[in-house]
Amino acid sequence: MYAVITTGGKQYLVKKGEKLQVELLDLEVGKSLDFVPMLVSSEDGTDFKIGTPDVSGMKVTAKVLEHGRGEKISVIKYKRKARYRKNVGHRQPYTILEIESIS
Repeated sequence: MYAVITTGGKQYLVKKGEKLQVELLDLEVGKSLDFVPMLVSSEDGTDFKIGTPDVSGMKVTAKVLEHGRGEKISVIKYKRKARYRKNVGHRQPYTILEIESIS
């Protein structure tokens, strides 16, 4: 059984028991959350329930495992002939979820 959910402006194909890295969510570690606006659901891979815009009466339950920050990305700005150079780093925060159930 799998489903397509939306979080952080992105869509994810999830299965039960799968671990998923998403944009940072403002929840404590160990808390559960429900993704009610589910886009697509399938139990056996052949019977699809497609929502317009979401599948009613179904939800995906996930548990927050941890929060973290990704690898450092170097953003370099440079203008020739102007003696302008700037190096800025960025680390994207994330949350790791474990899908508990799709019902």
